[in-house]
Amino acid sequence: MTVRLRAAASVALLVAAISGAVGQTRITPPRNKYTPEQDVQLGREAAAEVRREYPIIENPTVTRYLDRLGRQLVEAAPAEFDHPAFEYSFTPVNLKEINAFALPGGPMFVNRGMFEAAATEGEVVGVMAHELSHVLLRHGTANATKAQGFQLGQLAGAIAGAVVGGGWGQVISQGSQFGLGTWLLKYSREYERQADLLGAQIMARAGYDPRDLGRMFETIQKSSRTGAPEWMSSHPDPGNRSSYIAREAASLQIAQRNGPSAEFDRARSAFASLPPAQSMAELARRSESGGGSTGAPANTGRIGDPVPPPSTQFRAVRGGQLFDVEVPANWTGISGNNAVKFVPENGYGTLNGQTVLTHGVEFGVTRASSSDLAEATRTLLTAFQRENPELRQLGEARRIRLSQREALGVPLRNRSATGRAEQIGLHTMLLSNGSLFYFATVVPQDDASAYDAAFARVARSLRLKDTR
Repeated sequence: MTVRLRAAASVALLVAAISGAVGQTRITPPRNKYTPEQDVQLGREAAAEVRREYPIIENPTVTRYLDRLGRQLVEAAPAEFDHPAFEYSFTPVNLKEINAFALPGGPMFVNRGMFEAAATEGEVVGVMAHELSHVLLRHGTANATKAQGFQLGQLAGAIAGAVVGGGWGQVISQGSQFGLGTWLLKYSREYERQADLLGAQIMARAGYDPRDLGRMFETIQKSSRTGAPEWMSSHPDPGNRSSYIAREAASLQIAQRNGPSAEFDRARSAFASLPPAQSMAELARRSESGGGSTGAPANTGRIGDPVPPPSTQFRAVRGGQLFDVEVPANWTGISGNNAVKFVPENGYGTLNGQTVLTHGVEFGVTRASSSDLAEATRTLLTAFQRENPELRQLGEARRIRLSQREALGVPLRNRSATGRAEQIGLHTMLLSNGSLFYFATVVPQDDASAYDAAFARVARSLRLKDTR
């Protein structure tokens, strides 16, 4: 449910706001060329796409509870940041990952995995306060302001592509907006610190201990060592997070409220009546099997039929604002939520219910796990291997040059759904905004020699256009 919250603060909240302001950190929103009304427009359009693609939880116990928590936080937000145009909504999602995100203008989505990882209501509230702070400080469109050259009409689809994108954090949106989402929803450490501090202040006004936010971050950080929660990929740790949140908490007066809510336990118990939570990887596979939302074909013929060799004639194609490349003239572009592929006839389609790429190339962007290219590449490979158990690295990663910048080349081997051994070349580069760009070549091992020259020309022609 979408709500507009402009009710006057209660006397208790007002007293807390006045007394708690002494010593608290002053937060200044970053420069932004967009209006709050444009934030609302972007968020409304992107949220509609998320609701179409994500498994939304409709259970009344969960939805009413999350809505109540969200309303409390908005009422506790500083008035100077709460623009009258904003449209807040708080939507639970039946996904496993420890994740929550808020879109420009007010829509917020909280994964079931976040509830299940939290030990207390205050920990869920802390993450919600952090996400609300990104909305109030308008960090999404502030990111777009820094990424010059994008028009308002591009942004909603890019934001939707970023959050609907798939199982390993890929944030590729469709068509000409390829890669734009990475500029919008990957927050800087400066923005993260602002959201932490403002979130702590909002929690105190609402009657919650801000230290719960620090405790939840510690839980997420521990989980990242085994599975890299989605939340961490778009919310980089500014460093000493729990420490500076604790210092901020010491400067705040926590408003009075009733004791711990039994609703937290009731909401978590309600999950037992729901279908099992999906993973983002499962959601991505479902999205890709439908061919994305661009009207592109879901296949290029029939898997198993003969695949023609690459044409010796090449054509130039564009990956939106992000890259230019040349591909064989007889290859077709397949654009989806998670990747842009260029494939020959019979080289891409469905087989036994699986989406299969047997011949061709794929370009993608993922939120990098590290600013170190080798470490970020290892994380990406680990994610690929979880979905492809027979994927093996054949040798050491090699330092190479692609698009006039440092890159890594990693030789891989896999057994595809067709049963054939396939040869994969993975190439990775860091973008100027900290994301990881990858370019992969795929071909059955016994066809590899016929594709070597084509893959080499594709690699030579690749030109990334992000500002460095």
